[in-house]
Amino acid sequence: MSQHELDARRMLCPMPVIKTQNKIKELTVGDILTVICTDPGALSDIPAWARINGHEIVETKEHDGEVMIAVKVNS
Repeated sequence: MSQHELDARRMLCPMPVIKTQNKIKELTVGDILTVICTDPGALSDIPAWARINGHEIVETKEHDGEVMIAVKVNS
């Protein structure tokens, strides 16, 4: 298992989800991808995408206009 980070700041929907999807394809099961973005819609969009695709949200945070979502690769 390894940790990865994706900077999706200043990207609007649907780009944070698309960038997350593309990055997840490069990772292996058990890896954690932390997505940092400024689009508040990502708080619902990325977890919905993860649920549909069999991944797990392990943490979400909001701080100073930024959203951080940690996704565990499950498949």
